[in-house]
Amino acid sequence: MVIELTVLDLALAALLILALAGVSLRLGLGIGQRLVVSAARTTIQLLLIGLVLKLLFDNVHFLWVAAMAAVMITAAGREVMARQKRRFVGWWGFGLGTLSMFVSSFTVSVLALLVVIGNTPWYTPQYAIPLLGMVLGNTMNGIALGLDRLTHEASTRRAVLEARLALGQDWDETIADTRREAIRVGMIPIINAMAAAGIVSLPGMMTGQILAGTPPVEAVKYQILVMFLIAGGTGFGTVVAVSLGARRLFDERQRLRLDRLHTSAD
Repeated sequence: MVIELTVLDLALAALLILALAGVSLRLGLGIGQRLVVSAARTTIQLLLIGLVLKLLFDNVHFLWVAAMAAVMITAAGREVMARQKRRFVGWWGFGLGTLSMFVSSFTVSVLALLVVIGNTPWYTPQYAIPLLGMVLGNTMNGIALGLDRLTHEASTRRAVLEARLALGQDWDETIADTRREAIRVGMIPIINAMAAAGIVSLPGMMTGQILAGTPPVEAVKYQILVMFLIAGGTGFGTVVAVSLGARRLFDERQRLRLDRLHTSAD
């Protein structure tokens, strides 16, 4: 049995945000306004997505689910681009993250829906949208971290990379250690999350299912599935994004092309 929350319940929880904003103002942290705005955005965005999901659940159709997935992937691609201090100019700035997430997150989610969960129809929104959202959100973080480390390292180690090129190394050898480090950084969050799951923290999906009345063991099975899907999506997505980004940093004449990066304002 699910205990329904009232507007008053949510308002009481919102007092924590207001109290924290007050502490920020008192200490001069300068984040009070951003905190309140972020809380307001969270409320509005989640209420809107709740209405959209209600419509999807009441009108199950492949095209509606596909449209929702496209919007989610596009928004995630924009977030990846926005989080880069040194982003690729032109279409690459947006397309690199979006393509990588489509190749990884979307493929992993469809595979799980078809092979593992086996619901009929496989694109049932109650399963497809939450699953894609969880995989996509974590993959987005991994790709953003990986690309940011790649472009940062390439910029700060420019002299080293150009010296390697001058000594006869091709672009793949020149950027190999930087690429490995970027992929490693992108994978750290999900590795830490898996290591801490069940001991330090109870992951969100498992907690939600338990609160909704699902037997704990069954909730654990779904959480293990989701963690493995997230790890796969994050890993493959980061590898694809960083590998394509590394190639983009060099032209066909084996020259380092940092002019293909745009440094955003802090």
